[in-house]
Amino acid sequence: MEQHPWLAHYDNGVPYTIDYPSVPIYYFLEESARKYPDQPCTIFKGEVITFQEMDAITDTLAAALAGMGVGKGDRVGIFIPNTPQFVMVYFGILKAGGVVVAINSMYTPPEIVYQANDAGIEVMFVMSNFYKTMKTAQPKTKIKTLIVTNIKETLPPAMKVLFTLLKERRGGFRVKLAAGDIWLQDLLTKYKPEDRPHLNIGPDDIALLQYSGGTTGISKGAVVMHSNLVANSLQIDYWMPGMVPGKEIVLMAIPLFHVYGMVAGMLFALSLGASLVMVPNPRDMPDLLGNIRKFRPTVFPGIPLLYNAINNHPDVIAGKYDLGSIKACISGSAPLMRDTKERFEALSGGKVAEGYGLSEAPTATHCNPLWGMNKTGSIGMPFPDVDAKIINMDDCNTEMKTGEIGELVIHGPQVMKGYHNMPGETALHLRKLKDDKLWLFTGDIASMDEDGYFYIVDRKKELIKPGGEQVWPREVEEVISAHPKVLEVGVAGIPDPLRGEVVKAWVVVKPGQTMTEKEIKVWCKKSLARFKIPRQVEFRSELPKTTVGKVLRRELVRQHLEAGGKQKTGRTFVG
Repeated sequence: MEQHPWLAHYDNGVPYTIDYPSVPIYYFLEESARKYPDQPCTIFKGEVITFQEMDAITDTLAAALAGMGVGKGDRVGIFIPNTPQFVMVYFGILKAGGVVVAINSMYTPPEIVYQANDAGIEVMFVMSNFYKTMKTAQPKTKIKTLIVTNIKETLPPAMKVLFTLLKERRGGFRVKLAAGDIWLQDLLTKYKPEDRPHLNIGPDDIALLQYSGGTTGISKGAVVMHSNLVANSLQIDYWMPGMVPGKEIVLMAIPLFHVYGMVAGMLFALSLGASLVMVPNPRDMPDLLGNIRKFRPTVFPGIPLLYNAINNHPDVIAGKYDLGSIKACISGSAPLMRDTKERFEALSGGKVAEGYGLSEAPTATHCNPLWGMNKTGSIGMPFPDVDAKIINMDDCNTEMKTGEIGELVIHGPQVMKGYHNMPGETALHLRKLKDDKLWLFTGDIASMDEDGYFYIVDRKKELIKPGGEQVWPREVEEVISAHPKVLEVGVAGIPDPLRGEVVKAWVVVKPGQTMTEKEIKVWCKKSLARFKIPRQVEFRSELPKTTVGKVLRRELVRQHLEAGGKQKTGRTFVG
């Protein structure tokens, strides 16, 4: 107890340790199909796929993939938003022995190319409205086959007809496939569930390559085993005492291609036998609130931006929506402000607890208790079976005292195996300490108080998190610096009351050139996802640098904050 003061503050019913079954992660789907065969696994626009049906569909898809030559360890991509198809494809890949590589569906072709090539993807599942994007990327990758699905395939019959007549063509969902590509529905008709290959998939087999940023700004694939996913799903399950197996309903609004949504949403739900209400676009507030009204979710994993949007929605303020079904929310990806938490709890009557995690420990390692003491600004305490320390940043070995600042390191059953094809990065982030245990060095600067609650002080990494997304300054800088009018550029995250952080660019224009903020944004749009495009652009005559010429991003942010965060962006600038 002395070494782990947080154990004294666990909610009643939360164990100190968990007995993890030695099974692949799809065991949870199979068990839910056995225990709750007629319960909804997914609910999408009112259309239900039961656990039994989903289990059969994923068996069929596994058979189809095996028939295409996908075998144990093969990487298979997913480029699909939050729809039942994501769940089908995810577990179909795993049952075929494949490794899931879920790619952000907001990515542009250049962003897709790097991850697809690094992972070695040859088969990619894609929603039809993204088909043209993927075909643009495909020639520069090893992708041989695209398996395409249309969103209408999982809509209720009446809505499917209306969608076909009114929205399919306009939304870009109606496409003609190139030779060699396949419709998902056609593939499923060729096989039966009993054709599924029954492979020896164990807890130490790889289930997932989850890409995150790196210290150099290069995207890294965290190698995640089945055991990692099983452990973290159960840790989240046990962290929320009072959940009723087979009865809960999870509002699935955070993207499933993010490890947070994938584990804290989908996998947690299946471990509990809970239904998933699928929300493909959380920015569509009428749809989001309509799902809350109609399906009465009890669990709502989210990000502060989403809770804040609900808090401030005029129809919610006017009392037109009842949020009273929501019992529990884990908030992640960005700091949770006290006002956001308290207002959402007042509206719903449920509890919102801030947590912490990362792709390398998919997904959560810390959380505030749902019912016990929450501390403002704290990420909470370690989950069952998770050990955490604050380590001296100079010697990378000495444990800091209570209240002292250092690097947060983590040891637990959900910690990744390493980075794909990056032994140097793996050695940098996974290290043994004096206790001879392997620890994950998170790159986050933190402290721990006397109760065992942890606080993130700063990021040793320079990752920017606008609304929970991930942006590396270097990738934005490289795009902007390629503009023929740009001399040099610095990019960093600045505080934003709604999104937590947004991207800002400081630009020096070449002598004699004239440039506008709009030009920068239009240029970025060609190569970057929307959340990576700078919200603010400030033109300068020079940038602060080190003695070796490296742009001082932290100094740029300091100057921005010192000016009250209201520096003029400079709509037009003459170099």
